[in-house]
Formats: sequence, C-alpha cells, structure tokens
Amino acid sequence: MELVFRALADGTRRALLDELFARDGQPLVSLTEQHDMTRIAVAKHLKILEDAGLVVSRRRGREKLHYLNAVPIRLVHDRWVSKYTGPWAAGLAGLKRELEDQMEKVFEIYIRTTPERLWEAITDPVIRMKYHFGASVESDWAVGSPYRLGHPASDRPLIEGENLVVERPSRLVQTMLALWGPDAERAGTSRVTWEIEPVGDSCRLRVVHDQLPPDAPAELYGGWPMILSGLKTWLETGQTLTTPGSLMYQQP
Repeated sequence: MELVFRALADGTRRALLDELFARDGQPLVSLTEQHDMTRIAVAKHLKILEDAGLVVSRRRGREKLHYLNAVPIRLVHDRWVSKYTGPWAAGLAGLKRELEDQMEKVFEIYIRTTPERLWEAITDPVIRMKYHFGASVESDWAVGSPYRLGHPASDRPLIEGENLVVERPSRLVQTMLALWGPDAERAGTSRVTWEIEPVGDSCRLRVVHDQLPPDAPAELYGGWPMILSGLKTWLETGQTLTTPGSLMYQQP
C-alpha cells in the first residue's frame, strides 16, 4: 500500500490518473501533450504509477497504451473506507462512472499464490462462489467448449460464453454474454482474457475485458475490481470479503 500512497502524493501523477479516468488507453505522446513537461519526465511519472499498480500498460502495434487500474484503490477502500461508509458503499462497483470511447478495460493485481492454485480458483465452481458475488462457474475447460456462470437465486445463467484459449495454468480467453439484465444483454458478446504470470513467490493476474461496444453499460466491467479483490483476499487469507458490495448477492 505504501507505493500506492507515494504515487498518489504527487499532483502530476494524480492529474495523469484523472486523464486516464476521462479517456482510458492513451499513449505517452497523448499524455505528454497535456503537460508542460518533457516526454521523459511524463514517462518517469507513469513508471511510478505502474510500479504502484495504479496504471497498467499494453502494447498495440507500435504504441504502448496506458490504462487506469482500479484494483489497488479498491483494496484501499476494502481495507479502510468500507468500515465506516455504511450502505452506500454497495454502489461502488469500480472507479469509472462514465462511458469511454476506448472500450477495453485492463485490471491487474498481485496475489501471493501459485499459478496452479490461482487457475483452480478461477475455474473451480465452489471456490468461484467465494469471491464472485456468490456465483459459480461450470465448464469442462476444453477449447471450444461452453461455460456458464450461475447463481442459486437465478433461474437462468448470469453469463454464458465459449472457451477460446485454454492454456493451463497461464492463460484463459473466453467470450462473455451477460444475461443478468436487459441493458447488459443488449451489449452483446465481449471477450475476457485471464493472464497468469509467476513473479517470485506470487502471481501477477491481469484481466483484459475487451471487444466491448462503445455504449456498453458500466455494469459489464465495473465489478472486476471487487471480484479480483475478493479473489486475492480468499487465496491469501482463506477468508471472504465482508464489504457491503461483496455481500449484496451472497446467499443468506
């Protein structure tokens, strides 16, 4: 958490986060144009934000695009803020409240676990229920096979899709059709990529949710920070999150 607070202590870095909040997926040249600074200076600030996990980068052709990563701030919220905020915290599904032109969302988190255990937590129906709002996943996890995410309180799946790439325990690519509500269903099929990379005694988990339509509702991707925070908490402590948002769909 210390790296997060250090990164946020600088006004220029907070301004860079504001710019990514307004328009995600910007290259260095675009961010530099908005500051009276050299490209090298802006790159140094972005490196500090990346080291803190507040920004993640992704290459597209020759460009390196930068994305706001809401997960560390979600962890700060879960550790301190949610203890005092009461019911309104249930509405905080993520940082972003407005639709953006670039509908590719990138989330990244470090978890002290092994790739095999992390893969199991993503694909095992019983474990998935512990951090994914009480919903479990069913599939045979073969390439081309279907998967379904369901909840005991729902008479139909919440999500349906196909497993496009299955590379245990490092990469899982799936289509995603949300069925929990009319707005989500109208958005059609998007794609979710889970990337697991061992780093020392931990794993870096990156979730890329892309192929979203420009008018996709925030409910399609806004829950990822809470889901990943719950996944990290369960794998590292064996406990589930007790924030109002994490519990609002759990079975009594």
